Amino acid sequence: MSAIKPRGVVHFGIPVSDLEASKKFYTEILGLTFVRYSPAYQIMFLMAGKDYVLLCKTDPPIKPNVEGKRTVHHAFAIEGSTYEDCKTFLREKGVEIFDEEARSTGTFPGRQFYIRDPDTNVIEFSEWAGKDF
Repeated sequence: MSAIKPRGVVHFGIPVSDLEASKKFYTEILGLTFVRYSPAYQIMFLMAGKDYVLLCKTDPPIKPNVEGKRTVHHAFAIEGSTYEDCKTFLREKGVEIFDEEARSTGTFPGRQFYIRDPDTNVIEFSEWAGKDF
């Protein structure tokens, strides 16, 4: 038996090369809420629903995946009823949807699509409704 029993995730960090450009992308395009900036650590604190996301200033190049892969990614939940509207909005903003799938089995069933942020970090949007958001 493990001595540690995490209750959940407090936050996760996404490496970015330009904090202001990434803040704009994640708030104005992806809809996250800005919380605060820590100049001492060069971190932007954002929220997606009840969950914290940190944009962490990192020196380029940022290469979490080899070309053509999306294994390392961050997934955000969206309402299934807004799925197509979200894709349309992103395309209108010039954001490429480079992959999409609909899983009927597995840990996170449902439709999901994938984009890249300005630093090529892979972001997934999923209609998975397996927990309270």
